[in-house]
Amino acid sequence: MARRCELSGKDVMTGNNVSHANNRSRRRFLPNLCVVSLMSETLGESFQLRISAHALRSVEHRGGLDAYLAKASSDQLSLKARRIKTSIKRQQAAAVAA
Repeated sequence: MARRCELSGKDVMTGNNVSHANNRSRRRFLPNLCVVSLMSETLGESFQLRISAHALRSVEHRGGLDAYLAKASSDQLSLKARRIKTSIKRQQAAAVAA
């Protein structure tokens, strides 16, 4: 399983450990990933996603999963999140048409 946020696309970064003597060795910076269940108000069901703590704060700030996915670009979303986004759009279009 990739260490990548399913909503924001935040990924592993690389850098250096720098000692007091200025010796450098390579290291990895891992994202703070959490497994959470987020509720979709439009679909009426919850989805379990592996997202970063920063993305979780952004979801809460924007007003929920539906609002976050509406503003998010599809290229940074995972396949699972893109499928949720399209099903939300279909449900909202059906509600408007009815």
